[in-house]
Amino acid sequence: MEEAVKEKYLKREGVSETINESSETTAFEDLDAEVRLAIACAEEKKAQDTIVLDLREITSFTEHFVITSGSNQRQVQAICDEITEQLKKQMKAKAIRIEGYSTGEWILIDYGDFVIHIFSEKSRGFYDLERLWRDAKRVNRES
Repeated sequence: MEEAVKEKYLKREGVSETINESSETTAFEDLDAEVRLAIACAEEKKAQDTIVLDLREITSFTEHFVITSGSNQRQVQAICDEITEQLKKQMKAKAIRIEGYSTGEWILIDYGDFVIHIFSEKSRGFYDLERLWRDAKRVNRES
């Protein structure tokens, strides 16, 4: 397996670290319809830097993470509202659990097969899930 090397400076720890990220990708078309709809809903509300991680080969508790950002608390909550409303309306899918809605810094929406993380810009940089789950395949959204 070929690894892409990414240089990353971890400001909060004050160290420079080399991180190996998986360069393998999964095709966007291979995602479930619910995941594709959630991504479309996030983009409808102007979500930023949306990525999808394919976790099927490295964990058993979920298949995908959708990670995205909003520029402020209201936008983060609006992205969450749009995703939950449209998935319920169009796919009859109801979230198992929603965490962090009231603060709007990091909202987690758990649908079982996939988990959506909606961050404020500051929180996304602090928690850095992309680094934590760097062994996951990324979903290639390019056609």
